[in-house]
Formats: sequence, structure tokens, C-alpha cells
Amino acid sequence: MEERLRPLLPGARAVAPLAVAVFLFAVTFGILARSAGMGWLAPLVFSVTTFAGSAQVAAASVLDTAGGASAAVVAAVLLNLRYLPIGLSIAPALRGPMVRRVLEAQLAVDEAWAIAHVGNGRHDRDRLVGAGVIVFVAWVTGTGVGVVGGGVLGDPAALGLDVLSPALFLALLIGQVREARAAGAAVLGASIALACIPWAPAGVPIVAASLVALLGLTGGRR
Repeated sequence: MEERLRPLLPGARAVAPLAVAVFLFAVTFGILARSAGMGWLAPLVFSVTTFAGSAQVAAASVLDTAGGASAAVVAAVLLNLRYLPIGLSIAPALRGPMVRRVLEAQLAVDEAWAIAHVGNGRHDRDRLVGAGVIVFVAWVTGTGVGVVGGGVLGDPAALGLDVLSPALFLALLIGQVREARAAGAAVLGASIALACIPWAPAGVPIVAASLVALLGLTGGRR
């Protein structure tokens, strides 16, 4: 067993600092999900089966601000579209039976994907799995703490946890705007969201911004 786990340790060590932020972000999600009326079981099941922090927070935020379920689902789906190219990029690194590859692919979240990258578009399977398992444990554990201890912890804003979501989004964004086309899509999406906030129902601004950004990027590639 030790010999099989040893190759995973470099990825686990590398992602450990990020896992702390993931844990706190998950606590925020747990509190937000509970305040949105999701109960205590649904957020935990959501985290275990979906394991997509930004999409889960977006869905819970839409529900918490009286947005409809359809807007929450659309927001989550749009945010998770980035996993299509991520999945294609890590596919060559995964090996073994299809079931094993499918399970390992579920660990290809942003942090693990970045840790697994070894240059020239190549990814290391062991680093991906090692980092992904740590992030998964941090996310599910943090969700549980937020759901169970939400009443004690109180408002995430009072603890400063509310800044984690935009901070992580900005950190992800910075890595994607190295080209003028991507920067233009990001600016256009933000502008559309700001324009929609005063009049659009809850959840619509983030959906509109995501659609505009995706259309901008797609148009640029064409």
C-alpha cells in the first residue's frame, strides 16, 4: 500500500497550501447553502457528487437571492463548461480500465489540474490524483463544517470568508487573460453583469456574463 501511495505524495504536498483556501471556501458554501434553504444533507451530497466549488457557490448564491432553480442550474452548468477542455487535456495521462479513468477524471478540478501540469500541455496522472484527493477531502470537510456549524459561525461576511469566492475567481481569471482576446471577453462579461444587476432578476447577471464571455471567446477562435 505504501508503495502505491508514494507516487501521489508530490501532488498532495504541492496542493496543500491551496487546500486551506479550498477548505475555507467550502465552509462559506456550506453556510450559504444552509441559508438558501438546502438543509444539511443536500449540500453534502452536492459536494460529494458534483465537486465543483465555483459552480456550487454560484448555484447556492442564486437560490439565496431568491433566484429560480433554472437560473441556478444554468449558472452552474456555464461555470463548469471549462471542464470540457480540462478533461480533454488530462485524458492522455489517465490509464487503466474505463471505470478507473472516469473516477480519476472527477479529480481534475482547477487546483489539481494546475498541479498536475508538467509543461508543454502534458499532465502527470500521479500528481493529479494526489492533489485531487486532498482537494476533495478539503472541499467535502469544509462543506460539512459550514453546514453543521453555520449557526455558530454566523455570517461569512463577518468572518471575512465572503472575499474567498471573488478572490478565487480572480485568481482563476488572471491565469486565463494572458491574451487580448481572453481579456476582452472577461471585460465584456463583467460589463454585461454590471449592466444587468440594477434591473435583472437574481441569477440573470451571472448567466448573461457567462454567455457573453463564452460567445466572445468562441467568436475569437473562429
